[in-house]
Parts: sequence; structure tokens; C-alpha cells
Amino acid sequence: MIHLILGGARSGKSRHAETLAKASNKKVIYIATAQAFDDEMHVRISHHQNSRPKHWQTLETPIKLAETLTKWGDDDSVLLVDCLTLWLSNLLLAGDDVFESESQAFLDVLATYQGELILVSNETGLGVVPMGELSRRFVDESGFLHQKLAQIADEVVFCVAGLPMMLKSAK
Repeated sequence: MIHLILGGARSGKSRHAETLAKASNKKVIYIATAQAFDDEMHVRISHHQNSRPKHWQTLETPIKLAETLTKWGDDDSVLLVDCLTLWLSNLLLAGDDVFESESQAFLDVLATYQGELILVSNETGLGVVPMGELSRRFVDESGFLHQKLAQIADEVVFCVAGLPMMLKSAK
């Protein structure tokens, strides 16, 4: 089962994802994609780390997401990836070759993924078109990625103001 949870900043998407992970009654493996390049990001990462149950295993995976899913996914665990837009940023900053190979590898893994997977991502396409070239590419690429993931995922949820809204149901 693949869950895709979308929403804006501070929309409740991570909380919803963590609630789903707890409800699975499986071992939770939290795959964190953020990198702390400044003090503010250190604070954000610490907040997320401190809010998670201590018995959850955390894997720091800024780039090699497909490899991590392949290595750690099994029937006894639920993998929670938070978040895909930070991962996408990491790929874009790593260059076109890394972006192309890693994003395709991720989609390839998902096409045959058998375990339980919760994917969290920021919906960035609801605002104004950004001014800079890299920012516009980021918004475009995240939109393309979300469309592909919504087709693959069994369940898609959009969170606003802490309220999860079902867009696609597995039932």
C-alpha cells in the first residue's frame, strides 16, 4: 500500500503521516530527506526528531531514496518518507544527471513496491509562479512528480489546516 500525503507548509501532513504509521502496528522506519545547511533548518529538523516516538528508526536519505526503499522495505515495516520536496530540492542542486537517474530509480522502485509506504510532500503549485529559474523548475518538477505519484499511489490525501481530505481511496 502506497500512501501519498500532500499539503502546504504546516498543513498537518506530517502529523497525518505519523498517525497512519502508528496505526499500522508495524515497525516504523522514518526516512528523513532534509539537510541542515543553516540554523533555522537545524531547529526544524530537531523539532521533527523530538516529536517522533523514540523507538522509530530514522534513516537520513537526502539523495538515494530508491536504494533506501529497496534495502529497508519489507512486510513487517512501514516506511515513512518525509519529505519528497526536500529530496527533490537535493536532487536539483546535485545536477541534472543525479536528478534524472535518482528520480527515475525512485519511480521504478515504486512501480513494483510491495510493502507499506507513506510519502509526504509539499504541494507547491497552488501559489504564484516563482520569479527565479530554479524556483520555477522546482515547482514544475514537483508538480510532475506528484502527478506520477498520484497515479501509482493506492491512496492520496491532501491536508489543509490540519484536516486530511481524501483525493484517492484504496477502498
